[in-house]
Amino acid sequence: MNDGETGRRVVDDRFELESRLGGGGMGTVWRARDLLLHRSVAVKEVRPADPDLAEYDPESARMLRERVLREARALARVQHPNVVTIHHIVDGGAGTYPWIVMELVEGGSLADRLARGPMRPAEAARVGRGVLDALRAAHAMGVQHRDVKPANVLLRPDGRPVLTDFGIAAIRESTALTATGSIIGTPDYMAPERVTGGEGGPAADLWSLAMMLYVAVEGHHPLRRGTTLATLAAVLHDDVPPPKQAGPLTPVLERVLVRDPAARPDAQTVDALLAAAAEAVEDSGTTSYPLAPPRPLPPTPPAPDTVVPRPGRRRGAVIASVVVGAVLAGGATWLAVSGDDGNKDSGASGPSSHTTPQTGSASTDTSTTEPSGSPVPSATSKLATGMLTPQGIRSALKAIEDKTGRTTFGDLKVYPGYVSVDAMVPGSETRYDSYTYRTWQGVEKSPLGGTLSGGNEPVSLKDFDWDKVPALLALAEKKLKVEKPADPYLWLQPPNSTFDTPVALRIYLTDNYGETGYLDATPQGKVTKVVPAGA
Repeated sequence: MNDGETGRRVVDDRFELESRLGGGGMGTVWRARDLLLHRSVAVKEVRPADPDLAEYDPESARMLRERVLREARALARVQHPNVVTIHHIVDGGAGTYPWIVMELVEGGSLADRLARGPMRPAEAARVGRGVLDALRAAHAMGVQHRDVKPANVLLRPDGRPVLTDFGIAAIRESTALTATGSIIGTPDYMAPERVTGGEGGPAADLWSLAMMLYVAVEGHHPLRRGTTLATLAAVLHDDVPPPKQAGPLTPVLERVLVRDPAARPDAQTVDALLAAAAEAVEDSGTTSYPLAPPRPLPPTPPAPDTVVPRPGRRRGAVIASVVVGAVLAGGATWLAVSGDDGNKDSGASGPSSHTTPQTGSASTDTSTTEPSGSPVPSATSKLATGMLTPQGIRSALKAIEDKTGRTTFGDLKVYPGYVSVDAMVPGSETRYDSYTYRTWQGVEKSPLGGTLSGGNEPVSLKDFDWDKVPALLALAEKKLKVEKPADPYLWLQPPNSTFDTPVALRIYLTDNYGETGYLDATPQGKVTKVVPAGA
């Protein structure tokens, strides 16, 4: 690994790391540029939660490396449009951790989608069929996923699902890497037979899929409890409550979410049930892959200055990894938990009454500057709507500050329909809680908190000139070569000590075909970089 001409890290003399997409205890996922083929890719940098692991526990470090290589090999064996494609693997040999180079899926994860609210049954059924297709292809190759959950389902810009993160996949010919008595997975979505230490089979992946669809339509997890141990006990002993919002999806959930794996229908039957669920409401006028829930109607007409949100999509994935010990069913079970999608109801709050603009510095000059230094006149973009306006951003940040007391952030994303932030925990420079803000819902806490990684540092937003946002959007329309932008959003790029890069505002434009371009600007609106679509 070295530094390229831009000063960014370059992996294997080929993959230039551009920005962090997500991270957790098992490392970091980066957006990168393939310098040879001139395309964007995702690069998974594997790092253990404890950087000293190789020194005091070399055997665990060796097994981690083997697990990562196994993920790449498992994925490479499964050629399917609903399975993320592996392009390349960078392996430095014993004593190192590999880098996995994958296709970049631009539409965010299913967990991001569900953070905005439950799905309609038909929408969930269509996503479920895509994930099921991926599982059937994997099962045919002898690969079980073992960790099907919303965070591991990515969505293409048109909404089609892509199954990823086969890092804990069990391959029939190579199961010895899972230590005896160990269960690997996420407790919320783990089938009962895997909780008890059994190997499980394809039917266990079907349980996880059905539980994910239950959460998608009901908006809560039926077996999640206050602790990991209590959740595992509920999975083993509690019946799944009948769904209330599933409609035509109900038969799938009721037939698959049964404790005896032999009593569950096979994948072909599940596919037929999902197809029937999708077709049962086709006459309602829904699209093939609806991307957002219908906008709630306010009980009374909004005031003239009320900001009305428009649905948007959140990108990025939040990946976490913790290790917990659980004593269950009379024996000791060590559980390696890879992520936790959390209960979206945790910490939820009603609409905030604070919608006044946030005070702070605001320049009256709304011009911006291109990288060449030539000034660009101020402009108003048709993309500057809802939350993606100076007033919308200030209102959201004011409401979040009033609700949480937080003033420093590790991440900020602004869509027309909502704003999401990673707000730093008081007294910590690394830990954060995640929140979303919508005008009709107020500030809501997400279960997807975490820890900053990849060299990112927290930042205060008090000196940001939000009045420059419309001009930046107008410049993006002009320069990014995205003919019909359908998904504009603003993403804060925090300062990064690894790359020695300053804080920046990044404007993304994407069309319905996945063509994406972006530009970076300083907090005061001076453009520092323009990357057109296809560049």
